Amino acid sequence: MQTKYIFVTGGVVSSLGKGIISASIGKLLQARGYKITIKKFDPYINIDPGTLNPYEHGECYVTEDGFETDLDLGHYERFTDIHTTRNNSITTGRIYKTVIDRERHGDYLGKTIQVVPHITDEIKRRMLAPLSPPEGDTNALKSNEAPSGAVGGAFVICEIGGTIGDIESAPFMEAIRQLRWQLGRDAVCIHLTYVPYLKAADELKTKPTQHSVKELQGMGIQPDILVLRTERHLDDAMRMKVASFCNVDLECVVQSEDMPSIYEVPVSMQRQGLDAAILRKIGIPVGETPAMKPWHDFLDKQRKATREVHIGLVGKYDLQDAYKSIRESLNLAGIYNDVKAKIHFVNSEGVTRENVAAQLKGMAGIIICPGFGQRGIEGKIIAAEYTRTHDIPTFGICLGMQMMVIEFARNVLGYQDANSREMSADTLHPVIDLMEEQKTVTNMGGTMRLGAYDCELVKGSRTDEAYGGQTIVKERHRHRYEFNNYYKEEYEQAGMKCVGINPAANLVEIVEIPDKRWYIGTQFHPEYSSTVLHPHPLFMSFVQACI
Repeated sequence: MQTKYIFVTGGVVSSLGKGIISASIGKLLQARGYKITIKKFDPYINIDPGTLNPYEHGECYVTEDGFETDLDLGHYERFTDIHTTRNNSITTGRIYKTVIDRERHGDYLGKTIQVVPHITDEIKRRMLAPLSPPEGDTNALKSNEAPSGAVGGAFVICEIGGTIGDIESAPFMEAIRQLRWQLGRDAVCIHLTYVPYLKAADELKTKPTQHSVKELQGMGIQPDILVLRTERHLDDAMRMKVASFCNVDLECVVQSEDMPSIYEVPVSMQRQGLDAAILRKIGIPVGETPAMKPWHDFLDKQRKATREVHIGLVGKYDLQDAYKSIRESLNLAGIYNDVKAKIHFVNSEGVTRENVAAQLKGMAGIIICPGFGQRGIEGKIIAAEYTRTHDIPTFGICLGMQMMVIEFARNVLGYQDANSREMSADTLHPVIDLMEEQKTVTNMGGTMRLGAYDCELVKGSRTDEAYGGQTIVKERHRHRYEFNNYYKEEYEQAGMKCVGINPAANLVEIVEIPDKRWYIGTQFHPEYSSTVLHPHPLFMSFVQACI
Protein backbone atom coordinates (compact mmCIF):
# COMPACT_ATOMS: atom_id res chain seq x y z
CA MET A 1 0.00 0.00 0.00
CA GLN A 2 1.31 3.43 -0.95
CA THR A 3 1.93 5.98 1.79
CA LYS A 4 -1.11 8.15 2.57
CA TYR A 5 -0.88 11.88 3.29
CA ILE A 6 -2.84 14.08 5.68
CA PHE A 7 -2.61 17.87 5.36
CA VAL A 8 -3.56 19.88 8.46
CA THR A 9 -4.29 23.61 8.04
CA GLY A 10 -5.66 26.27 10.38
CA GLY A 11 -8.11 29.14 9.98
CA VAL A 12 -9.65 32.16 11.71
CA VAL A 13 -6.88 32.65 14.31
CA SER A 14 -3.50 31.13 15.18
CA SER A 15 -2.65 29.08 18.29
CA LEU A 16 -5.70 26.82 17.93
CA GLY A 17 -3.67 23.71 18.62
CA LYS A 18 -2.89 22.28 15.18
CA GLY A 19 0.17 20.60 16.70
CA ILE A 20 -1.96 18.82 19.32
CA ILE A 21 -4.51 17.75 16.69
CA SER A 22 -1.74 16.51 14.36
CA ALA A 23 -0.11 14.59 17.23
CA SER A 24 -3.52 13.15 18.23
CA ILE A 25 -4.22 11.97 14.68
CA GLY A 26 -0.80 10.34 14.63
CA LYS A 27 -1.49 8.60 17.94
CA LEU A 28 -4.87 7.28 16.78
CA LEU A 29 -3.49 5.92 13.50
CA GLN A 30 -0.55 4.39 15.38
CA ALA A 31 -3.02 2.62 17.67
CA ARG A 32 -4.58 1.06 14.56
CA GLY A 33 -1.23 -0.40 13.56
CA TYR A 34 -0.07 2.15 10.98
CA LYS A 35 3.42 3.61 10.82
CA ILE A 36 3.24 7.38 11.07
CA THR A 37 5.41 10.43 10.93
CA ILE A 38 4.54 14.12 11.23
CA LYS A 39 6.16 17.05 9.40
CA LYS A 40 5.86 20.71 10.36
CA PHE A 41 5.95 23.36 7.62
CA ASP A 42 6.54 26.83 9.05
CA PRO A 43 5.99 29.86 6.77
CA TYR A 44 8.58 32.14 8.42
CA ILE A 45 11.78 32.95 6.52
CA ASN A 46 14.22 31.99 9.29
CA ILE A 47 16.16 28.85 8.36
CA ASP A 48 15.16 27.37 11.73
CA PRO A 49 13.92 28.65 15.12
CA GLY A 50 17.41 28.37 16.63
CA THR A 51 18.09 32.10 16.60
CA LEU A 52 14.53 33.15 17.51
CA ASN A 53 13.84 34.71 20.91
CA PRO A 54 11.55 32.43 22.97
CA TYR A 55 9.17 35.40 23.30
CA GLU A 56 8.76 35.20 19.52
CA HIS A 57 8.26 31.49 19.10
CA GLY A 58 8.35 29.62 22.42
CA GLU A 59 10.99 27.01 23.14
CA CYS A 60 13.38 25.67 20.52
CA TYR A 61 13.07 21.88 20.35
CA VAL A 62 16.08 19.79 19.27
CA THR A 63 15.91 16.51 17.35
CA GLU A 64 18.28 13.59 17.92
CA ASP A 65 20.17 14.41 14.73
CA GLY A 66 20.89 17.91 16.04
CA PHE A 67 18.35 20.11 14.26
CA GLU A 68 16.69 23.07 15.99
CA THR A 69 12.96 22.93 15.38
CA ASP A 70 9.53 24.21 16.30
CA LEU A 71 8.08 23.21 19.69
CA ASP A 72 5.27 21.28 17.95
CA LEU A 73 7.80 18.51 17.22
CA GLY A 74 7.93 18.06 20.99
CA HIS A 75 4.18 17.36 20.96
CA TYR A 76 4.64 14.89 18.10
CA GLU A 77 7.32 12.95 19.99
CA ARG A 78 5.59 13.07 23.39
CA PHE A 79 2.30 11.75 21.97
CA THR A 80 3.63 9.11 19.58
CA ASP A 81 7.15 8.13 20.76
CA ILE A 82 8.49 8.63 17.22
CA HIS A 83 11.94 10.18 16.77
CA THR A 84 11.81 13.18 14.47
CA THR A 85 14.73 14.47 12.40
CA ARG A 86 15.70 17.62 10.45
CA ASN A 87 13.40 16.33 7.69
CA ASN A 88 10.37 16.75 9.96
CA SER A 89 10.80 20.53 10.27
CA ILE A 90 10.79 22.70 7.15
CA THR A 91 10.64 26.51 6.97
CA THR A 92 10.13 28.92 4.08
CA GLY A 93 13.75 29.94 4.69
CA ARG A 94 15.00 26.40 4.03
CA ILE A 95 12.81 26.09 0.93
CA TYR A 96 14.05 29.35 -0.61
CA LYS A 97 17.67 28.66 0.35
CA THR A 98 17.56 25.28 -1.41
CA VAL A 99 16.08 26.80 -4.57
CA ILE A 100 18.49 29.75 -4.59
CA ASP A 101 21.49 27.50 -4.00
CA ARG A 102 20.41 25.35 -6.96
CA GLU A 103 19.99 28.45 -9.12
CA ARG A 104 23.47 29.66 -8.20
CA HIS A 105 24.81 26.20 -9.01
CA GLY A 106 23.21 26.35 -12.46
CA ASP A 107 20.80 23.48 -11.91
CA TYR A 108 17.90 25.33 -13.56
CA LEU A 109 19.80 25.87 -16.83
CA GLY A 110 19.13 29.60 -17.00
CA LYS A 111 15.37 29.44 -16.44
CA THR A 112 13.51 32.24 -14.67
CA ILE A 113 12.98 31.09 -11.07
CA GLN A 114 9.42 31.67 -9.81
CA VAL A 115 7.28 30.84 -6.79
CA VAL A 116 5.22 28.60 -9.08
CA PRO A 117 6.54 26.12 -10.06
CA HIS A 118 10.00 26.19 -8.44
CA ILE A 119 9.15 27.05 -4.82
CA THR A 120 5.97 24.96 -4.83
CA ASP A 121 7.82 22.03 -6.42
CA GLU A 122 10.41 22.12 -3.62
CA ILE A 123 7.61 22.22 -1.00
CA LYS A 124 5.97 19.21 -2.67
CA ARG A 125 9.30 17.39 -2.78
CA ARG A 126 9.74 17.93 0.97
CA MET A 127 6.19 16.78 1.69
CA LEU A 128 6.66 13.57 -0.30
CA ALA A 129 10.29 12.92 0.66
CA PRO A 130 10.94 9.69 2.60
CA LEU A 131 12.46 10.21 6.03
CA SER A 132 15.72 8.78 7.30
CA PRO A 133 15.13 8.18 11.02
CA PRO A 134 17.92 8.02 13.61
CA GLU A 135 19.67 4.67 13.84
CA GLY A 136 17.67 2.17 15.84
CA ASP A 137 14.37 4.08 15.53
CA THR A 138 11.69 1.64 14.44
CA ASN A 139 8.79 4.07 14.87
CA ALA A 140 9.47 6.70 12.20
CA LEU A 141 8.49 6.09 8.60
CA LYS A 142 11.47 4.83 6.61
CA SER A 143 10.32 4.94 2.99
CA ASN A 144 7.50 5.94 0.69
CA GLU A 145 6.38 2.33 0.66
CA ALA A 146 4.50 0.78 3.55
CA PRO A 147 7.06 -0.65 6.02
CA SER A 148 6.96 -4.42 6.38
CA GLY A 149 5.03 -5.53 9.42
CA ALA A 150 2.63 -2.54 9.47
CA VAL A 151 -1.02 -3.54 9.66
CA GLY A 152 -2.16 -1.19 6.93
CA GLY A 153 0.76 0.84 5.59
CA ALA A 154 1.93 4.29 6.56
CA PHE A 155 0.77 7.88 6.96
CA VAL A 156 2.64 11.17 6.66
CA ILE A 157 0.90 14.03 8.48
CA CYS A 158 1.89 17.51 7.22
CA GLU A 159 1.00 20.40 9.52
CA ILE A 160 1.10 23.88 7.95
CA GLY A 161 1.96 26.67 10.39
CA GLY A 162 0.12 29.98 10.45
CA THR A 163 -3.43 30.79 9.35
CA ILE A 164 -5.26 30.61 6.03
CA GLY A 165 -5.00 34.04 4.39
CA ASP A 166 -1.44 34.72 5.54
CA ILE A 167 0.59 35.93 2.56
CA GLU A 168 3.60 33.83 3.53
CA SER A 169 1.62 30.56 3.61
CA ALA A 170 0.21 30.93 0.07
CA PRO A 171 2.93 28.78 -1.61
CA PHE A 172 2.22 25.94 0.86
CA MET A 173 -1.50 26.11 0.04
CA GLU A 174 -0.72 25.93 -3.68
CA ALA A 175 1.54 22.93 -3.09
CA ILE A 176 -1.26 21.18 -1.17
CA ARG A 177 -3.76 22.00 -3.95
CA GLN A 178 -1.49 20.36 -6.51
CA LEU A 179 -0.75 17.33 -4.35
CA ARG A 180 -4.42 16.84 -3.48
CA TRP A 181 -5.20 16.25 -7.14
CA GLN A 182 -1.98 14.37 -7.85
CA LEU A 183 -2.51 11.90 -4.98
CA GLY A 184 -6.28 11.50 -5.31
CA ARG A 185 -7.69 9.32 -2.52
CA ASP A 186 -4.21 8.91 -1.04
CA ALA A 187 -4.54 12.39 0.54
CA VAL A 188 -6.92 14.00 3.03
CA CYS A 189 -7.22 17.70 3.94
CA ILE A 190 -8.16 18.54 7.54
CA HIS A 191 -8.94 22.14 8.42
CA LEU A 192 -8.93 23.36 12.04
CA THR A 193 -10.98 26.50 12.68
CA TYR A 194 -12.35 28.49 15.60
CA VAL A 195 -16.01 28.81 16.62
CA PRO A 196 -16.18 31.84 18.95
CA TYR A 197 -18.71 32.30 21.71
CA LEU A 198 -20.25 35.76 22.09
CA LYS A 199 -21.12 36.17 25.75
CA ALA A 200 -23.42 39.20 25.26
CA ALA A 201 -25.53 37.31 22.72
CA ASP A 202 -25.05 33.95 24.43
CA GLU A 203 -24.34 32.43 21.03
CA LEU A 204 -21.71 30.40 19.22
CA LYS A 205 -20.89 31.86 15.80
CA THR A 206 -20.00 29.72 12.78
CA LYS A 207 -19.53 32.58 10.30
CA PRO A 208 -15.72 32.81 10.85
CA THR A 209 -15.46 29.11 10.03
CA GLN A 210 -17.56 29.54 6.91
CA HIS A 211 -15.34 32.40 5.72
CA SER A 212 -12.19 30.42 6.50
CA VAL A 213 -13.40 27.43 4.47
CA LYS A 214 -14.53 29.76 1.66
CA GLU A 215 -11.01 31.23 1.52
CA LEU A 216 -9.54 27.73 1.43
CA GLN A 217 -11.92 26.79 -1.39
CA GLY A 218 -10.85 29.95 -3.21
CA MET A 219 -7.32 28.52 -3.23
CA GLY A 220 -8.65 25.35 -4.85
CA ILE A 221 -8.70 23.21 -1.69
CA GLN A 222 -11.87 21.58 -0.41
CA PRO A 223 -11.36 20.34 3.17
CA ASP A 224 -12.43 16.74 3.70
CA ILE A 225 -12.70 17.07 7.48
CA LEU A 226 -13.29 20.06 9.76
CA VAL A 227 -12.11 20.21 13.37
CA LEU A 228 -13.93 23.00 15.20
CA ARG A 229 -12.00 24.51 18.11
CA THR A 230 -14.53 25.66 20.71
CA GLU A 231 -14.86 26.59 24.35
CA ARG A 232 -18.53 25.48 24.43
CA HIS A 233 -20.10 22.21 23.31
CA LEU A 234 -21.55 22.25 19.80
CA ASP A 235 -24.85 20.43 19.33
CA ASP A 236 -25.69 18.40 16.23
CA ALA A 237 -27.71 21.27 14.73
CA MET A 238 -24.64 23.53 14.86
CA ARG A 239 -22.45 20.84 13.32
CA MET A 240 -25.08 20.23 10.58
CA LYS A 241 -25.08 23.95 9.80
CA VAL A 242 -21.30 23.94 9.39
CA ALA A 243 -21.44 20.76 7.29
CA SER A 244 -24.09 22.22 4.97
CA PHE A 245 -22.37 25.58 4.42
CA CYS A 246 -18.89 24.09 4.01
CA ASN A 247 -19.69 21.07 1.79
CA VAL A 248 -18.43 18.57 4.37
CA ASP A 249 -20.11 15.36 5.56
CA LEU A 250 -21.69 15.65 9.01
CA GLU A 251 -19.58 12.73 10.32
CA CYS A 252 -16.50 14.70 9.21
CA VAL A 253 -17.32 17.74 11.38
CA VAL A 254 -15.52 17.13 14.68
CA GLN A 255 -15.31 19.47 17.64
CA SER A 256 -12.25 20.09 19.77
CA GLU A 257 -13.52 21.41 23.09
CA ASP A 258 -11.31 22.70 25.89
CA MET A 259 -10.07 19.68 27.84
CA PRO A 260 -8.64 19.40 31.36
CA SER A 261 -5.43 18.19 29.70
CA ILE A 262 -4.02 18.11 26.16
CA TYR A 263 -3.60 14.35 26.63
CA GLU A 264 -7.40 13.95 26.67
CA VAL A 265 -7.58 15.19 23.06
CA PRO A 266 -6.75 11.89 21.28
CA VAL A 267 -9.48 10.11 23.26
CA SER A 268 -11.99 12.86 22.43
CA MET A 269 -11.05 12.68 18.74
CA GLN A 270 -11.40 8.89 18.75
CA ARG A 271 -14.78 9.10 20.49
CA GLN A 272 -16.03 11.37 17.69
CA GLY A 273 -14.61 9.10 14.99
CA LEU A 274 -11.91 11.36 13.56
CA ASP A 275 -9.57 8.46 12.75
CA ALA A 276 -12.47 6.45 11.28
CA ALA A 277 -13.45 9.42 9.09
CA ILE A 278 -9.87 9.69 7.78
CA LEU A 279 -9.78 6.00 6.86
CA ARG A 280 -13.19 6.18 5.13
CA LYS A 281 -12.12 9.19 3.09
CA ILE A 282 -9.00 7.35 1.94
CA GLY A 283 -10.95 4.16 1.24
CA ILE A 284 -9.46 1.91 3.91
CA PRO A 285 -11.70 -0.45 5.95
CA VAL A 286 -12.21 1.08 9.39
CA GLY A 287 -12.23 -2.08 11.49
CA GLU A 288 -12.51 -2.20 15.27
CA THR A 289 -11.81 0.82 17.45
CA PRO A 290 -8.47 0.31 19.29
CA ALA A 291 -8.67 0.07 23.07
CA MET A 292 -5.55 2.23 23.65
CA LYS A 293 -5.24 0.73 27.12
CA PRO A 294 -1.82 2.23 28.06
CA TRP A 295 -3.08 5.69 27.13
CA HIS A 296 -6.31 5.26 29.13
CA ASP A 297 -4.30 3.93 32.09
CA PHE A 298 -2.20 7.09 31.95
CA LEU A 299 -5.31 9.29 31.87
CA ASP A 300 -6.75 7.41 34.85
CA LYS A 301 -3.55 8.08 36.81
CA GLN A 302 -3.74 11.72 35.78
CA ARG A 303 -7.31 12.10 37.06
CA LYS A 304 -6.43 10.44 40.38
CA ALA A 305 -3.27 12.50 40.94
CA THR A 306 -4.76 15.30 43.03
CA ARG A 307 -2.11 15.77 45.74
CA GLU A 308 0.07 18.72 44.74
CA VAL A 309 3.84 18.99 44.85
CA HIS A 310 5.15 22.54 44.33
CA ILE A 311 8.14 22.97 42.01
CA GLY A 312 9.81 26.27 41.12
CA LEU A 313 11.23 27.06 37.67
CA VAL A 314 14.02 29.62 38.05
CA GLY A 315 14.45 31.22 34.63
CA LYS A 316 14.23 34.48 32.72
CA TYR A 317 11.46 33.84 30.16
CA ASP A 318 8.11 34.52 31.80
CA LEU A 319 5.87 32.66 29.35
CA GLN A 320 4.53 29.11 29.33
CA ASP A 321 5.94 28.01 25.97
CA ALA A 322 9.54 29.07 26.74
CA TYR A 323 10.04 25.97 28.92
CA LYS A 324 7.29 23.82 27.36
CA SER A 325 9.15 20.50 27.35
CA ILE A 326 10.35 20.97 30.95
CA ARG A 327 6.83 21.74 32.13
CA GLU A 328 5.41 18.71 30.32
CA SER A 329 8.20 16.44 31.61
CA LEU A 330 7.45 17.54 35.18
CA ASN A 331 3.71 17.01 34.64
CA LEU A 332 4.27 13.51 33.26
CA ALA A 333 6.70 12.52 36.03
CA GLY A 334 4.25 13.85 38.60
CA ILE A 335 1.38 11.78 37.21
CA TYR A 336 3.46 8.59 37.23
CA ASN A 337 4.36 9.38 40.86
CA ASP A 338 0.65 9.90 41.69
CA VAL A 339 0.97 13.64 42.31
CA LYS A 340 0.09 16.81 40.43
CA ALA A 341 3.17 18.92 39.71
CA LYS A 342 2.20 22.50 40.57
CA ILE A 343 4.74 24.61 38.68
CA HIS A 344 5.67 28.14 39.79
CA PHE A 345 7.76 30.44 37.63
CA VAL A 346 10.45 32.40 39.51
CA ASN A 347 12.01 35.19 37.44
CA SER A 348 15.76 34.90 38.02
CA GLU A 349 16.24 38.61 37.29
CA GLY A 350 14.39 39.38 40.51
CA VAL A 351 16.21 36.88 42.77
CA THR A 352 18.61 38.47 45.27
CA ARG A 353 20.37 37.27 48.41
CA GLU A 354 17.87 39.31 50.43
CA ASN A 355 14.71 37.81 48.89
CA VAL A 356 15.76 34.32 47.73
CA ALA A 357 14.24 32.64 50.79
CA ALA A 358 10.90 34.34 50.16
CA GLN A 359 11.04 33.67 46.41
CA LEU A 360 11.61 29.93 46.91
CA LYS A 361 9.41 29.52 49.98
CA GLY A 362 7.12 26.49 49.85
CA MET A 363 8.90 24.85 46.92
CA ALA A 364 9.52 21.11 47.28
CA GLY A 365 12.08 21.28 44.49
CA ILE A 366 13.71 23.71 42.07
CA ILE A 367 14.57 23.52 38.37
CA ILE A 368 17.33 25.92 37.30
CA CYS A 369 16.36 26.52 33.70
CA PRO A 370 18.41 26.55 30.51
CA GLY A 371 19.01 29.62 28.36
CA PHE A 372 21.64 31.83 26.77
CA GLY A 373 23.22 35.16 27.68
CA GLN A 374 23.99 37.26 30.73
CA ARG A 375 20.51 38.34 31.76
CA GLY A 376 19.26 36.69 34.95
CA ILE A 377 22.27 34.44 35.61
CA GLU A 378 23.19 35.95 39.01
CA GLY A 379 19.71 35.12 40.25
CA LYS A 380 20.18 31.52 39.11
CA ILE A 381 23.52 31.35 40.94
CA ILE A 382 21.95 32.72 44.14
CA ALA A 383 19.08 30.20 43.82
CA ALA A 384 21.59 27.35 43.35
CA GLU A 385 23.48 28.40 46.49
CA TYR A 386 20.27 28.62 48.53
CA THR A 387 19.01 25.20 47.46
CA ARG A 388 22.44 23.62 47.98
CA THR A 389 22.88 25.02 51.49
CA HIS A 390 19.26 24.28 52.45
CA ASP A 391 19.27 20.79 50.87
CA ILE A 392 16.31 21.41 48.56
CA PRO A 393 16.09 18.98 45.60
CA THR A 394 17.58 20.83 42.62
CA PHE A 395 17.77 19.99 38.95
CA GLY A 396 19.98 22.19 36.75
CA ILE A 397 19.55 21.83 32.99
CA CYS A 398 22.19 23.05 30.49
CA LEU A 399 22.88 26.67 31.53
CA GLY A 400 21.26 25.73 34.86
CA MET A 401 23.92 23.06 35.39
CA GLN A 402 26.61 25.60 34.51
CA MET A 403 25.25 28.03 37.11
CA MET A 404 25.43 25.26 39.74
CA VAL A 405 29.08 24.68 38.76
CA ILE A 406 29.90 28.41 38.98
CA GLU A 407 28.15 28.76 42.35
CA PHE A 408 30.12 25.83 43.74
CA ALA A 409 33.39 27.34 42.51
CA ARG A 410 32.64 30.70 44.13
CA ASN A 411 31.29 29.52 47.45
CA VAL A 412 33.02 26.17 48.05
CA LEU A 413 36.26 26.26 46.06
CA GLY A 414 36.76 29.93 46.98
CA TYR A 415 37.18 31.35 43.46
CA GLN A 416 35.14 34.53 43.88
CA ASP A 417 35.45 35.57 40.23
CA ALA A 418 34.63 32.11 38.82
CA ASN A 419 32.45 32.40 35.76
CA SER A 420 31.72 31.16 32.27
CA ARG A 421 33.65 32.67 29.37
CA GLU A 422 30.24 33.26 27.80
CA MET A 423 29.52 35.82 30.53
CA SER A 424 33.04 37.07 31.34
CA ALA A 425 35.80 36.74 28.75
CA ASP A 426 38.52 37.88 31.20
CA THR A 427 37.61 35.79 34.26
CA LEU A 428 40.66 34.25 35.96
CA HIS A 429 38.72 31.06 36.70
CA PRO A 430 36.70 30.00 33.63
CA VAL A 431 35.11 26.91 35.16
CA ILE A 432 32.82 26.91 32.11
CA ASP A 433 34.68 27.46 28.85
CA LEU A 434 34.48 27.07 25.08
CA MET A 435 35.94 23.92 23.58
CA GLU A 436 39.20 24.53 21.71
CA GLU A 437 37.83 23.44 18.32
CA GLN A 438 34.94 25.94 18.62
CA LYS A 439 37.03 29.05 19.26
CA THR A 440 37.68 29.77 15.56
CA VAL A 441 34.04 29.34 14.45
CA THR A 442 32.17 32.62 13.91
CA ASN A 443 28.85 31.68 12.23
CA MET A 444 25.81 31.98 14.50
CA GLY A 445 24.94 28.43 15.56
CA GLY A 446 28.22 27.03 14.19
CA THR A 447 29.71 26.62 17.65
CA MET A 448 26.68 24.80 18.99
CA ARG A 449 26.84 21.24 20.23
CA LEU A 450 23.53 19.93 18.98
CA GLY A 451 21.73 16.58 19.02
CA ALA A 452 22.21 13.27 20.79
CA TYR A 453 25.57 12.27 22.29
CA ASP A 454 26.62 9.31 24.42
CA CYS A 455 27.08 9.75 28.14
CA GLU A 456 28.84 7.14 30.29
CA LEU A 457 27.50 7.00 33.85
CA VAL A 458 29.55 6.45 37.01
CA LYS A 459 28.36 3.29 38.72
CA GLY A 460 26.74 3.79 42.10
CA SER A 461 25.92 7.47 41.57
CA ARG A 462 22.43 8.82 42.18
CA THR A 463 22.15 9.49 38.44
CA ASP A 464 23.12 5.89 37.67
CA GLU A 465 20.43 4.75 40.10
CA ALA A 466 17.83 6.99 38.39
CA TYR A 467 18.66 5.51 34.99
CA GLY A 468 18.28 2.00 36.34
CA GLY A 469 21.88 0.91 36.02
CA GLN A 470 22.44 1.69 32.32
CA THR A 471 26.12 2.02 31.44
CA ILE A 472 25.72 4.49 28.56
CA VAL A 473 22.76 6.74 27.81
CA LYS A 474 22.19 8.98 24.80
CA GLU A 475 20.84 12.49 25.42
CA ARG A 476 20.25 15.64 23.35
CA HIS A 477 22.32 18.81 23.63
CA ARG A 478 21.95 22.48 22.70
CA HIS A 479 24.84 24.57 24.01
CA ARG A 480 28.25 26.07 23.24
CA TYR A 481 30.16 26.09 26.52
CA GLU A 482 31.40 23.12 28.56
CA PHE A 483 32.60 22.21 32.04
CA ASN A 484 36.34 23.02 32.18
CA ASN A 485 38.14 19.75 32.91
CA TYR A 486 41.11 21.69 34.31
CA TYR A 487 39.10 22.08 37.55
CA LYS A 488 37.57 18.60 37.60
CA GLU A 489 39.79 17.14 40.32
CA GLU A 490 39.15 20.11 42.63
CA TYR A 491 35.40 19.74 42.24
CA GLU A 492 35.53 16.02 42.95
CA GLN A 493 37.64 16.49 46.10
CA ALA A 494 35.28 19.21 47.38
CA GLY A 495 32.18 17.04 46.97
CA MET A 496 30.72 17.83 43.53
CA LYS A 497 31.14 14.64 41.51
CA CYS A 498 31.35 14.39 37.72
CA VAL A 499 29.15 11.33 37.22
CA GLY A 500 28.41 11.48 33.49
CA ILE A 501 31.16 11.74 30.86
CA ASN A 502 31.00 11.79 27.07
CA PRO A 503 33.37 8.91 26.19
CA ALA A 504 34.41 10.32 22.81
CA ALA A 505 35.48 13.81 23.94
CA ASN A 506 35.89 13.30 27.72
CA LEU A 507 33.42 16.14 28.34
CA VAL A 508 31.51 16.35 31.64
CA GLU A 509 27.81 15.79 31.04
CA ILE A 510 26.45 15.37 34.59
CA VAL A 511 27.44 16.68 38.01
CA GLU A 512 25.90 15.81 41.34
CA ILE A 513 26.51 16.29 45.04
CA PRO A 514 25.92 12.87 46.64
CA ASP A 515 25.69 14.33 50.16
CA LYS A 516 22.52 16.20 49.24
CA ARG A 517 19.05 14.70 48.91
CA TRP A 518 18.96 15.42 45.16
CA TYR A 519 21.33 17.97 43.61
CA ILE A 520 22.03 17.12 39.96
CA GLY A 521 22.97 19.18 36.92
CA THR A 522 22.98 17.93 33.32
CA GLN A 523 24.69 19.63 30.39
CA PHE A 524 22.10 17.98 28.11
CA HIS A 525 18.33 18.50 27.87
CA PRO A 526 16.54 15.41 29.25
CA GLU A 527 13.17 17.10 28.73
CA TYR A 528 13.41 16.46 24.98
CA SER A 529 13.26 12.69 25.57
CA SER A 530 10.29 12.49 27.94
CA THR A 531 7.06 11.07 26.46
CA VAL A 532 3.58 10.27 27.71
CA LEU A 533 4.19 6.53 27.93
CA HIS A 534 7.92 6.80 28.76
CA PRO A 535 8.64 9.67 31.18
CA HIS A 536 12.33 10.51 31.53
CA PRO A 537 14.05 8.69 34.46
CA LEU A 538 15.79 11.85 35.76
CA PHE A 539 12.49 13.73 36.00
CA MET A 540 10.93 10.68 37.67
CA SER A 541 13.75 10.57 40.23
CA PHE A 542 13.63 14.35 40.79
CA VAL A 543 9.87 14.37 41.43
CA GLN A 544 10.23 11.41 43.82
CA ALA A 545 12.82 13.44 45.76
CA CYS A 546 10.45 16.43 45.81
CA ILE A 547 7.67 14.24 47.20
